[in-house]
Amino acid sequence: MAPGTRQKIALVGKPNSGKSSLFNQLTGLKQKIGNFPGITVDKRTGRCELDAETDAEIIDLPGIYSLYPRTLDEKIVVEILTNRRNPDYPDAVAVIADATNLKNCLLLLTQLVDLKLPVVLALNMMDLAAKSGLSLDIKKLSAALGLPVVMINAREGRGIEQLKRVLARGVEVPSQHVFSPTNLGESAVSEVQDHFHLSTPYEAFQYLQQVDNLTFLSPTDRTFIKEVARRHDFFPHKFQGVETIHRYAFIQSILDGVIVKSPRKDWKGGSNKLDKILTHKIWGYTIFFAILFLIFQSVFALAQIPMDAIDRGFAGLSSYLAKKLPEGPLFELISSGIVPGIGGIIIFIPQIAILFAFISVLEETGYMSRVVFLMDKIMRKFGLSGRSVVPLISGMACAIPAIMATRTIDNWKDRLITIFVTPLMSCSARLPVFAILVALIIPKVRLLGFISLQGVALMGLYLLGFVAALLSALLMKAIVQVKERSYLVMEMPTYRMPKWSNVGFTIVEKTKAFVVEAGKVIIAVSIILWVLASYGPLDVMNNARKTVSEQTANLRLTEQEYENRVAAYKLEHSYAGTIGKWMEPAIRPLGFDWKIGIALITSFAAREVFVSTIATIYSLGSTDESATIKDRLKDEINPETGGPRFTPAVGFSLLVFYTLAMQCMSTLAIVKRETKGWKWPLAQLFYMTGLAYTSALIVYQVLS
Repeated sequence: MAPGTRQKIALVGKPNSGKSSLFNQLTGLKQKIGNFPGITVDKRTGRCELDAETDAEIIDLPGIYSLYPRTLDEKIVVEILTNRRNPDYPDAVAVIADATNLKNCLLLLTQLVDLKLPVVLALNMMDLAAKSGLSLDIKKLSAALGLPVVMINAREGRGIEQLKRVLARGVEVPSQHVFSPTNLGESAVSEVQDHFHLSTPYEAFQYLQQVDNLTFLSPTDRTFIKEVARRHDFFPHKFQGVETIHRYAFIQSILDGVIVKSPRKDWKGGSNKLDKILTHKIWGYTIFFAILFLIFQSVFALAQIPMDAIDRGFAGLSSYLAKKLPEGPLFELISSGIVPGIGGIIIFIPQIAILFAFISVLEETGYMSRVVFLMDKIMRKFGLSGRSVVPLISGMACAIPAIMATRTIDNWKDRLITIFVTPLMSCSARLPVFAILVALIIPKVRLLGFISLQGVALMGLYLLGFVAALLSALLMKAIVQVKERSYLVMEMPTYRMPKWSNVGFTIVEKTKAFVVEAGKVIIAVSIILWVLASYGPLDVMNNARKTVSEQTANLRLTEQEYENRVAAYKLEHSYAGTIGKWMEPAIRPLGFDWKIGIALITSFAAREVFVSTIATIYSLGSTDESATIKDRLKDEINPETGGPRFTPAVGFSLLVFYTLAMQCMSTLAIVKRETKGWKWPLAQLFYMTGLAYTSALIVYQVLS
């Protein structure tokens, strides 16, 4: 490799092989997340210095078992590795293999060897292999495969420097081949290889096998390949089976020669004993709900101090800017629009970070796989596929990647029901709404001295969303009439202590993504909202002081009270106020007024915008710039009753509404993309909105 060059290195391997840990070790904080061009699949890339003269761009590709994909994520990997013109086509590939399950990992590696890709095998989890009693002759393995083999422990960072040195020297294309496709369809393979000027017969074989999966092929190319297959009697599925049998025979022959000592049969005894408890039909659910209880208690207990500090900080900043900045619309926008809007999302970073920290720990330890297995038994009773468990659990973080995760469900009807009900799972975007309202209406009371009542309420909202998802799935089951059933097949990883650096990376990555993505929407909405709430018909706005003076002529108001009346009058008669007043009759039965109505409209852009909207609205409706968001909500008066606006009845009504309502344009967009039309996203929107409205109406009428 020439000095100063920059390699492009792809990390591939099956799920749970340790790719993410290796990616974090190689790139540290020099990583970013985007999407593959034109496709909403995560693309993680990062920069790594292999040595003093060689930089590398590391691409962490989605998990894959072989070059025959079943899901969209896997198809992306195949497209990259079989298309030399793809911008992400790598200069070298590092195959990360679980040393304790080597046979299943080597299938993909042998396919890459036949594609003549420069490959290095990184044997991960060598600590577990040693614990199991497995002993391998690494030199023999390297010689048999004809490529470099490096032993690593990605979690602990062992072997990483050796892997870097191997990659820096430049990885050679393997000289041997494992499988000869010409034995199955020599004429067809040769014709396709010559027509497309492909460098290996196996590339041509893949073109014939996956003509409909490889989207980089043009319609003309596909027609040509299908015609070649027809003329030469090339049968893809039959030949795929022959290929797989041949490869596993080759792999077994290699393993027979390199395994010095086989693993003990009882080496997973500790994990198996834990599984008897954690997946028990009674104790398993008890422990799972106890863990959920701990999470939601912690979300309030641990986050309260930093949240209060952030709230006071932004209130102080808004007050300081209002006093120090010159008068004018631009500076009012900054102090009364943008700053409160941003503060309305930054305040929830502690809670978001704590939630993702717990989720990351559960994944790192291997417990999350057990949760999926455990909940699968419940899901089936409601007409959901076993594979629906993964998207539903993912929906607690964000509905968008959760809906994309339904691509692993083979049966279309099962997948459709999962897509339909996943947004009912309470995602992290709902957490800011839940947190501000729960803190407002639920007192800081501790039951038995250590159980936070606010934490109990938060957990109840998440359970409400889960129950609503199950009941909606049952309804959809009756409508869609699912007959075919799919089954959950997954590997149970060995229990391990969490790698805390990986937990830290996850917290930073997820929190950053939440703030950045939400921040874009919030700033835009805050600016638009400030304009709508600050301006209105000229005659009304210009005569605001005169009108308020006439209305309060018989009242003895202080200057502060008078200015508050003027600000409230202007807000009520602004364009935003007009919109809110227009929709108020429809939402009044729920206990909502026109100000809450404005927040309902803006939060269709994203649920978390609700908080920044009310922060902006109540900032404009008051001249006390130093008041925090909570203070403004507590001080809001219902003019009809003279009491507080946010009573328990109103608060619970809002909480139930936001638990069940769609209110996320991005989710609707991804549902439209996944279902190839507007039929199901519109049905989803009307169903969830109707469910939220009816439920909130019942709650308010009963509690009031």
